[in-house]
Amino acid sequence: MIDVDAIRARFLELSGHLDERGRRLLAASEARAAGYGGIAAVSRATGLAASTIGRGVKDLCEELPPGRVRREGGGGKSAVTRDPGLLPAMLSLVEPEARGDPMSPLRWTCKSLRRLATELTERGHRVSRTVVGELLAQEKFSLQANCKTREGSEHPDRDAQFAHINASVAAALTERQPVISVDTKKKELVGDFKNAGREWRPQADPQEVRVHDFLQPELGRAVPYGLYDLAANAGWVSVGMNHDTAAFAVQTIRRWWHDLGQIRYPAAERLVITADGGGSNGWRLRLWKTELQSLADEIGLGIEVHHLPPGTSKWNAIEHRLFSFISMNWRARPLVSYRVIVDLISATTTRTGLTVHCELDESHYPKGIVVSDEQIASLNITRHDFHGEWNYTIHPRNTSDRAVIS
Repeated sequence: MIDVDAIRARFLELSGHLDERGRRLLAASEARAAGYGGIAAVSRATGLAASTIGRGVKDLCEELPPGRVRREGGGGKSAVTRDPGLLPAMLSLVEPEARGDPMSPLRWTCKSLRRLATELTERGHRVSRTVVGELLAQEKFSLQANCKTREGSEHPDRDAQFAHINASVAAALTERQPVISVDTKKKELVGDFKNAGREWRPQADPQEVRVHDFLQPELGRAVPYGLYDLAANAGWVSVGMNHDTAAFAVQTIRRWWHDLGQIRYPAAERLVITADGGGSNGWRLRLWKTELQSLADEIGLGIEVHHLPPGTSKWNAIEHRLFSFISMNWRARPLVSYRVIVDLISATTTRTGLTVHCELDESHYPKGIVVSDEQIASLNITRHDFHGEWNYTIHPRNTSDRAVIS
C-alpha cells in the first residue's frame, strides 16, 4: 500500500529548495518508486497534475542543456511571437513623436497600462495590461516624473564664469574674508493655505486648510530674502511684507553686517557676494548698484560682486545650503502668520551645523524707483577684466579710484 502521507512530507520538505524541473523530477521519482498507481498517489500527495508527473517520468531519462528547466519549445508562446505587430504598435503609442505616429490618440492623454491595453485591443492586438507592463519593462521603460534640467540658452562663457567665481571665492575664504551667497526665496501667501509635504499627525486628523489659494489682503505675502555665510555655515533671512526690491535686498545685507558680520569678521577688508543674474540683485539693475554703493560708503569696505551666468540660478549656494532646508522644515505647515514664518525659518538646522537667524522687516520698499545717470556716474566701481558686467567691485567713495559704469 502506498503511504501518501510520507510522500507528502518528503515533497514538502524538499520542494522549497527545487526549481520547476526539480519538483517535477522529485514527484516522478516517488511515483516510479511506488509502482502501480504511483502517479495517482503522488498527485494526491503533492497537488501536481498527473500529466505533469507523467512528463517528469519521461524527463528522468532525458538530460537538458544547462540552465533550462523545460525542453526546447516547452510552454506557451509569448505575446510578441503570436502577434509580431504588437510590440511596434505599443511603441508607437508610448513614443508617438519618436515612432512616427504624430496623430496617436494617446498623444495628449495619460498613458496608463489599462489605456494602452484598451487602445491596442481596438487596433486588433488582444493583450492584457499585465502583458503591456511586461513588454514595457523589457523595452527598458519605467515610470518617471519630469526632470528639471533645461536652463534655457547656455552662455558660451558659462563654465568660465563659474571657474572665475570659484577662484574668487576660494581666494577670499583663504584670506578669511566674508563670502555670502544672496537670493530671494519664493514668495509665500500668509494664511491657512496648504503647504506641500507631509508630517506626522494623529490618524485621520489632517491639518485643515483653505481649498483655494487666494491672497488675503489683510495678511498679504511674505517675501523672504536671505544670505548664506559660506565660511560659517550660517544663514540670515529677512522676511519682507511688501515688495522684493534692491533696497530690501541690500538692507538685509546691511542688517546682517551690523548685527553679526562685523563681529564675525573683525579684520575684513572686503565683502564678497555671489548672486543670481536677475531679480532684486540682478547685474542689470541700477538700484542694486547704488544701494551697494551706499552700503560700501557706510561700512568702509569694498564690495566684490560675482553674478552667476544666465540660466543657472539653482547653482547658487544659498539654494541648496539654506533655502532647501527651510522648505523641508516647514513642510505641511500652514504659514498662518508672519510670526510663524519667522519662527519656522529660525528653527531650521541640519546635521552639518547650519544655523539660521530670521527677522521680520516691516519697512515699506516702493517699486519703480528711477536711478539717474548722474547717480550711476557717481559710483566708485571697478569692473573686472573678465565679464565686467558680471564681476565688479564697488569701493567706498572716500577712495581715489573711480570708474564709470554704463
